Amino acid sequence: LEPLNRITFAFNEFINQYLLGPVARGYNTALPDLVRNAISNLLDNVGAPVTLANDLLQGEFDRGLTTAARIMINTTAGVGGIIDVAEKLGFGGHEEDFGQTLAVWGVGEGPYLILPLLGPSNPRDGIGRFFADPFFDPLGYYLDTQELDAADYGVTALGGIVTYAGIVSDLERLRETSIDFYGALR
Repeated sequence: LEPLNRITFAFNEFINQYLLGPVARGYNTALPDLVRNAISNLLDNVGAPVTLANDLLQGEFDRGLTTAARIMINTTAGVGGIIDVAEKLGFGGHEEDFGQTLAVWGVGEGPYLILPLLGPSNPRDGIGRFFADPFFDPLGYYLDTQELDAADYGVTALGGIVTYAGIVSDLERLRETSIDFYGALR
């Protein structure tokens, strides 16, 4: 899939250079670390039910209990998840998705695939992210049933900005130092 991937990669690079990169750098510059961490914590807490469902589907019941404890602690004592109180109490966080669950069940990842706007992936993870994980997302389900599409898109966009803002500097360094940026990322 390399010829198609390189075309999609070039499209993504254009979007990164002229839209996502400036937004991510502006986000990092405009907001202090404390505010960025609070937003990231809140998004992690909102996404924790997806992790919990996948912990259980993978048979990782101890990890599932830890995730459930994190949800309860951070939602209550952490003011809806803005503060990661659970981490301070020894309940470490992690992320799981249905692509990882499929891997546990023995499903192979398939070919390397660059998705428009989303970047590197593979069919297994793409199927997990777009077709299975939304069923485990109570906020997404609520916004969908209430026909609050703009809010749903906003949460998704904010999650993308937070994720990209966290890696934009590393990607810029890699871009500057690699001969073939596509190959280096792969």
